[in-house]
Amino acid sequence: MIRAVVRGFGAALPKRVVPNAELEKTVDTTDEWIVQRTGIRQRYIAGEGETTASLGEAAAREALERAGLEPQAIDLIIVATASPDNTFPATAVDIQARLGITGGAAFDMQAVCSGFVFAMATADAYLRTGLARRALVIGAETFSRLLDWNDRTTCVLFGDGAGAVVLEAVEGEGTVADRGILTAQLRSDGSHKAKLYVDGGVSTTGTIGHLRMEGREVFKHAVGMITDVIEAAFAATGTTVEDVDWLVPHQANRRIIDGSAKKLGIPLEKVVVTVDRHGNTSAASIPLALHAAASDGRIKQGDLVLLEAMGGGFTWGSVLLRW
Repeated sequence: MIRAVVRGFGAALPKRVVPNAELEKTVDTTDEWIVQRTGIRQRYIAGEGETTASLGEAAAREALERAGLEPQAIDLIIVATASPDNTFPATAVDIQARLGITGGAAFDMQAVCSGFVFAMATADAYLRTGLARRALVIGAETFSRLLDWNDRTTCVLFGDGAGAVVLEAVEGEGTVADRGILTAQLRSDGSHKAKLYVDGGVSTTGTIGHLRMEGREVFKHAVGMITDVIEAAFAATGTTVEDVDWLVPHQANRRIIDGSAKKLGIPLEKVVVTVDRHGNTSAASIPLALHAAASDGRIKQGDLVLLEAMGGGFTWGSVLLRW
C-alpha cells in the first residue's frame, strides 16, 4: 500500500511582530482581554514586499532542504490559502515558477482555516493513486489584508505566515505502523456561511472585502465538529486517543484547543500550541505548529500525529499520520 510520508517541513513568518500592546493604541481593546479570550499575545503582519507567494516560497525552500531534495523532484504543488496574491493564476503556480519547477501540476485549495488539512488529503490521494510521486503541500496566508482594522472583534485574532511539508509516495505494509498519512476525514456544511465569511469578491462586489465573524456561533460549533472528525479518524484506523503522541490543532483560539482536547481526553502536554505567538494564521497555522514541534524535537519519527481544523463555510477535517 502506498503511503504519503512527510520527508521535510518548513516555515516562514513576516519580519514585523505586532504584540497586543501595539493594538491597544489603535483599537478599543487590552492585552488582558485578548489573552483571556483567545490566548494570543502577538502575531506577525506582512509588510511591503511580503506576500502569500513569497512566504510560501520561503517555507517550501526550507521543507525541500530538510527533505534533501532539489525543487525539480517535486511533481505536485498544492497551496492552501484564502488570501492569494492574485485572483488568478493560482499562488501555487507562482511558487512553482519561483522554485524553478517546470513540470507537474500546481493549484490552490480554498477551505479557509481547514485548507491545509484538505490539501494534505488531496495530496495523499494523488500520491496513493500514482498521479504524483512527491508533493509540496503549503499553507500560506496574508490574512491581515482581509481585516477591518477598526473591528476589534476580528482584527486582534489573525496573523500572517506560511508552512510547508514535502510528501513522498512510499510503499507501506498497510497497517497503522506505516509511516505517512493513515486516514483523512473531511466535512463541509455551507448552511453556516454567514457565521464566518468575507463580505466581498470578484462576482459580487468587485472588491476584496473584509472578514466578518459571529465569534460565539463559531465557538459553539467548533468543539463538536472537531470531535466528529477525530473520532472518525480513530474508527477508520482502529486507533484510540491513547495511541496519539501529538495533537496539532488549527490555532484559532486557546479555549477551543483546550476544550477539544478535554472532550477527547487528550492531555494538554500532548497538544502543540502556537496561537500565543502566531495568532490565527488560517491555512498556515497547522504547518507552522508542525514546524515548531518538529524542529524543537518534540515530534519524532514514528510518532502518531493528529491534525485537525475548522474554518469558514463551515469546513472541518482531520488527518492522522505517522511521522
